[in-house]
Amino acid sequence: MQETATITPAGKQAPESLFSVLDKHMELLDAFLSEQVGEFEPAVRELVRYTFLHRGKRLRPALVFYAGRTDSEPSPELVRAAAIVELVHLATLVHDDILDTADIRHGTRTVAAKFGQHHAVLLGDALFAQALKLASEFPTTEVCRLVATATRQVCSGEICQTFARGDAALSLEQYFRIIRLKTAELFEVSCRVGAGLAYPEIEYADACATFGRHLGIAYQIFDDIADFSGDEAAIGKTLGTDIASGKFTLPVLLYLQTLQAPQRDALLDALRGQKISPAELASKMKAANIPARCAEIFEEETRKAETALAPHAEKPSAELLLAILAYVRRVSARLTF
Repeated sequence: MQETATITPAGKQAPESLFSVLDKHMELLDAFLSEQVGEFEPAVRELVRYTFLHRGKRLRPALVFYAGRTDSEPSPELVRAAAIVELVHLATLVHDDILDTADIRHGTRTVAAKFGQHHAVLLGDALFAQALKLASEFPTTEVCRLVATATRQVCSGEICQTFARGDAALSLEQYFRIIRLKTAELFEVSCRVGAGLAYPEIEYADACATFGRHLGIAYQIFDDIADFSGDEAAIGKTLGTDIASGKFTLPVLLYLQTLQAPQRDALLDALRGQKISPAELASKMKAANIPARCAEIFEEETRKAETALAPHAEKPSAELLLAILAYVRRVSARLTF
């Protein structure tokens, strides 16, 4: 998702690129994160620096900046908040790559692949701790409480997903609960904290949080589809890891529902024995119209996100959040399998 074309939010003419409006914000974020390297012990700094240099789209800090967008320059508090959610996200990625035995992330070797799993586990812990340390430096405890709760929820979601590996009886309700925790939670807190730091209205922060929650769910569905239909070079990470590690994501769960018991058992045996490739499974799912069903659910979540911000569409930050929603919709529409 490296596109930078201009997007017109809410039917208005967008004068700037969706991402170029954050050029200054991201420069400040990079400078702040560079300063954080020195906070770690000398033996750890190379790992931290490597993690920071091999970043991805930085969508979560972008959500902090978008939700907190005003006509003024970004405040130091907003930059710190963006750095906090990025640190939490990076920590989860470091741990995810261990769980998924992934070798590639953002087009380069994962921390686990380069430095070893033991180092990666502890680095993820250190990144979480630094995020909470930064959150504790706000004048009130509210940001720290929100970030700590979100971090717990993200980790809980990963635990739930680990317990659910290989579980063909996983319901759609359970699936959505897992992605609500492991992905949408951090989207939600990014939007809530950004809006809360920039705007006095609690109602707007609540609306932004609801927007972030549904955007996060939609984004995870996009990610689930990309695991079957994406191009590794374009996406920038190892694909096919979900099915290889026994994760039954939305496309697989929907497909399993279409099968009779004998066919279902045969497919499960093939999956557990890794006797069917992601490409073969994708072909079967396409024949069963699964991509269209995934797209419908994705669109439902994006509509909920859009509805949450509708009463506040006049705010500059709401326009930008709606623009990023349009961007995610457009990129998702190009995926098929």
